[in-house]
Amino acid sequence: MSVVKNKNGRGILLAMVHAIQQNKQLLGDVDGLIGDGDHGMNMNKGFTVFETRFADKDFSFTEGLDELGMILLNEIGGSMGPLYGTFFGRLARTVKGKETLDLPLFSDMKAAALDGIQSLGGAKVGDKTLVDTLTPAVESLKKSVEAGDDFSEALNKMEEAAEAGKESTKDLVAKLGRASRLGERSRGVLDAGATSCCLIIKALSQGIKELLQA
Repeated sequence: MSVVKNKNGRGILLAMVHAIQQNKQLLGDVDGLIGDGDHGMNMNKGFTVFETRFADKDFSFTEGLDELGMILLNEIGGSMGPLYGTFFGRLARTVKGKETLDLPLFSDMKAAALDGIQSLGGAKVGDKTLVDTLTPAVESLKKSVEAGDDFSEALNKMEEAAEAGKESTKDLVAKLGRASRLGERSRGVLDAGATSCCLIIKALSQGIKELLQA
């Protein structure tokens, strides 16, 4: 199977929720090195609110993405709320009205999310932000579409690209946000947003692959 049904997307959302919950401490520790240390706590709060609020409800992929985006936008605070609210909102908007999700549509979703984040915060590759994780993931998907890759194969390549992008932030100097005040002292550690973005991308990918294999 090379497509997943939109109506079956509940498990994909929960995979992302659990990835953030399980890495709350990691995200806090990473953020604490050059930030204020609350990224793990804030992200865990938002994703757990979503899980609790919709624990007894069935929802489609589109509905889950939209609701998660609204929660992150309005309820977690900090600079990442608007960014991830936009991220999930753009994903939801792109897949809205579609009964199935295939590789080209997923590629379009990721591209829309990147565009939304860049238009909101102005970040570009090399600024030591989540854009350093998301951009190579988007580019990998575009290449897979052009190459005619199988959906699962494309997702594997996307995960590798996201991981490499996240790791690249270790050698970068922060250009935006609180960490930018540190200048050269921000070099040598991962960016917290890039780290959480990588976790989300991988969980999203793995959730889709489970449905593809069902």
